[in-house]
Amino acid sequence: MYKIDQNNFIHRLYRYIPIILLFISVLNEFDFNNLGLKYFSFNFSYILIFYYSLKKSESLGYIYIFIAGLFNDVVVGVPIGLSSLMYLILCVAASYIRNITLRPSLIKDCIFFLITILIINSLLSIILNFIFDFKLDYYEQLINIIWTFLLYFLFSNLFDFFEHRLAGRNNAR
Repeated sequence: MYKIDQNNFIHRLYRYIPIILLFISVLNEFDFNNLGLKYFSFNFSYILIFYYSLKKSESLGYIYIFIAGLFNDVVVGVPIGLSSLMYLILCVAASYIRNITLRPSLIKDCIFFLITILIINSLLSIILNFIFDFKLDYYEQLINIIWTFLLYFLFSNLFDFFEHRLAGRNNAR
């Protein structure tokens, strides 16, 4: 008789947590304006995709990231495929830095993450403004970039804690 191993089930659940978090973050377009925090917004999806593409490339598959981008486009209301393109550019940038870095450090990763999200948001605003005539508030975009960059430090440490302590996986980089 086949017996279900409790540890095997938990191990499989831990393996799929990054994918579950990705889909929750793109389907739950939350807003902190209800809490009275007017100038606080960040893109958790960018942080999650960059971290797991950089540190654990096998955790998030490119197909899952592409589909999550399609869901994000539907939720946010931008043209279909635009978020998927930005997410995949973020994956390419993370895999590039993973391949050229000999000694990884959080500071180098954060600086490259800042440069990457600046390029991605600039490309996104150019496409939305000039091709689709979609109006953006640049001040809100700047606040989003700053908070996303600053919160990368926090979430990177939280993801490291999750990977090392809870999931029991060592960092491959």
